[in-house]
Amino acid sequence: MKKLFLNIKRKEIGFIITLLIVLIILIILPTGFQKQEYRFTEGVRAKVISVNNIGIHNSGIYKLGDQSALIEIETGSRKGEQVEANNMLTGRLSADKVFQAGDKAWVLLGFDENNHINFANMIDHYRIDKEILLVGVFAVVIILFSGFTGVRTLLSFAFALLSIWKILIPAMLHGYNPLIVALFVGNILTVVTLLFVAGFSGKAYAAIFSSVICSVATLLLAIIFGNLFNIHGAVMEGAESLLYAGFMNLDLTLVFQGGIYLACSGAILDLAIDISSALEEIINNNPNVTKKELIKSGLNIGKSVVGSQTTTLLLAYMGSYITVMMVFMAQGTPIMNILNSKPIAAEILHTFAGCIGLVLVSPLTSLICGFMYDRNIDTGGKAV
Repeated sequence: MKKLFLNIKRKEIGFIITLLIVLIILIILPTGFQKQEYRFTEGVRAKVISVNNIGIHNSGIYKLGDQSALIEIETGSRKGEQVEANNMLTGRLSADKVFQAGDKAWVLLGFDENNHINFANMIDHYRIDKEILLVGVFAVVIILFSGFTGVRTLLSFAFALLSIWKILIPAMLHGYNPLIVALFVGNILTVVTLLFVAGFSGKAYAAIFSSVICSVATLLLAIIFGNLFNIHGAVMEGAESLLYAGFMNLDLTLVFQGGIYLACSGAILDLAIDISSALEEIINNNPNVTKKELIKSGLNIGKSVVGSQTTTLLLAYMGSYITVMMVFMAQGTPIMNILNSKPIAAEILHTFAGCIGLVLVSPLTSLICGFMYDRNIDTGGKAV
């Protein structure tokens, strides 16, 4: 047993080192979309010294016009200089911003052929430092409460973010099949996450097998019912902008369907590891439990957990569409019109395709654990 423990530890250390190397590669890996849209420009952080709101006028609840501001550049080649900057207001609350003296802003500077600043556009409030602070708080909290497991969780988290940004999104933009790309990246993330959380153990392997199978089932449901619902991928926010940007060959519907799978893959692997961990604990404390009893225990555990998980999924999806629902209710829209609208039908597809995938996790993980763990009873009942 000691030899087996040391072997598993070696695997985990090797796995962590390998992942660190992969993370470094992903960080330096170009996406292929780093092209400079405008020549003679530079993005900088700046402090707002003063503002002039005389060019702003109100139109109902909206603000239109042009806000000007005196800013002091804090980064880049013109650090320390003060220039006049402009902030255009278009009447869109989701995009417009109004600055005040003392604010930090992200500003796009433009230069002429003589390297003189000829314009300064205030892009948005500068938030990077606050975002880094929030991520830092998260890292400290998870390490304090989880120790080395927290460090592994952070590595897994970083791998997921970089995989999506450096592999999944560029691959889709380059024209690869969105369904295959989503399934590949999603399952890689599932394997890495579960191995980090549970180590090289029977519960990790069982959860991986179950998660992968249920992921494929969820993707098939998204494809079948996405076609039956006749929902075009343009229902996603910002999707049509991709077409206007020149990606006319991009199949937005396949992107939408792949996104349904990705959105629920985390909940699927979470439920799978919950059940496999619980069954491992049962067999470790009662090595004489039969295969039938172990599977039955898994099904009973799943009944309790699935209810909360599906509700969590429902709340997560509907939370992002709460304003749409409020608009429908405020306008007195008939319920049949609401259910037949494309945005709500898309959310119904998101929610219930994911929920079906979650429901399948429980019996599948229980069956896999029943067969995998049963073979290890003779070795002391440990699910290894």
